[in-house]
Amino acid sequence: MMVPESEGNFVKIAVLHNEVEARLLASILNDRSIPHLIRSYYDLAYDGLFQSQKGWGRVEAPDRHQGEILEILEDLRREPA
Repeated sequence: MMVPESEGNFVKIAVLHNEVEARLLASILNDRSIPHLIRSYYDLAYDGLFQSQKGWGRVEAPDRHQGEILEILEDLRREPA
């Protein structure tokens, strides 16, 4: 998502478990116009080694959105598969 400079500094909000979770979260954040970045820990040179140690990736956003993003993520994780 394109983020205006006025949104402030981005901070790490949460570690994401997998790509499906990341895509669902990004879709919801886009729908709510919440600025964010989803970053994967995948590194081609290490063939995903860091993902097995650190999680799939992370979501970053301005810290003022942290509470809302964590609530959304908690709801996503609570949903039955």
